[in-house]
Amino acid sequence: MFSSFFHRFFDKNKELAIPLEEVRFVVFDTETTGFDVVTDRILSVGAVTVFKNRIDLKNSLEVFLKQEKSNPESIPIHGIIKNHKYDKLPEKEAVELFFNYVQDAVLVGHHVGYDIKMINAAFQRHQLPILNNNYLDTNYLFKKIKIINYLLQNDKNYTLDEVCQELNIITHDRHNAAGDAFLTAIAFLKIISKLAEFRKITTLNMLLKL
Repeated sequence: MFSSFFHRFFDKNKELAIPLEEVRFVVFDTETTGFDVVTDRILSVGAVTVFKNRIDLKNSLEVFLKQEKSNPESIPIHGIIKNHKYDKLPEKEAVELFFNYVQDAVLVGHHVGYDIKMINAAFQRHQLPILNNNYLDTNYLFKKIKIINYLLQNDKNYTLDEVCQELNIITHDRHNAAGDAFLTAIAFLKIISKLAEFRKITTLNMLLKL
């Protein structure tokens, strides 16, 4: 099942002169027991597809994972408790579902490197191939907008709340994987619109090379 998708993965060394509206993006977020990639575990994954400058809400993913590990300190943030009455999937089944949803899409997330590491750690625990997709971080892209506006080098790392506030996005369902994925998707569309306007970023390879 996994190997059938790899021939469709983007070659990262290839010129990807694809108009952004023709690229399938998967915007996603994870909620976890903590921030240690080795010892912590994924509790939920939320993802939504962006294609042709639209968020496809009918084609979204939200999955909760069965986990023995629990961290009481993180529960006030995400609200997911060990015995919560969500329909939960075993970790292997959940990450396979996510893999099949993503396929060869470009991944998008806020501080996305952490989420990818957590997903790939889960793949490795089950001896499955890891994600090898191109990816984009909305924190990094947002800083490119700030540089445009202020003509400064910008070393600040922005929270999703700060990005939403500056882009006039009303926040709701924060620290919920599906809700955060949706908010990140809105922010992503606003950011690439501004990049197209101010820096004429109109293709995937231009966006990846920023």
